[in-house]
Amino acid sequence: MSYDHEQVSPMFRIDVSPEAGSSEASVSEGRVMIELLRQLVTGQSQQNRLLQELMQQNAAMQKQRAGELQQWKESNPELSRACREAAETLSRVQTRFLDTMTEDILDNDEHLMEGEFMLNEFVDRFGPRLAHLNGVLQVLAQLGTGQPVQNQ
Repeated sequence: MSYDHEQVSPMFRIDVSPEAGSSEASVSEGRVMIELLRQLVTGQSQQNRLLQELMQQNAAMQKQRAGELQQWKESNPELSRACREAAETLSRVQTRFLDTMTEDILDNDEHLMEGEFMLNEFVDRFGPRLAHLNGVLQVLAQLGTGQPVQNQ
């Protein structure tokens, strides 16, 4: 059974033949897509170059700081050793402080969970001390020689 095109209603016809100019439109769209991709690659290359420059700059700053710190340590060997000893002592103090703080947390866990007042009291009591202690310890450790202190 063959269908005659004239007997089928236009409502049921589907024209799949290529339209005039559609190949030109697809070629044009392809060129636009290629140009956009080229722009993306160019942008990524610029970002990579900038990231490499930032990394080199950061590395140079770190190297300069390390050199200055090493120069200071060599210029002040006794003070550097004293900083190291102080850092070790302060580290023991910090350990004791952390032990006290954790005991307080474990003893008051219900009160800390339920009451905002108790939590604020805890933070006020331990927070600033811990923050300052950590800051001082970090500075002393950096200024210390890094060599173990010999007991005299």
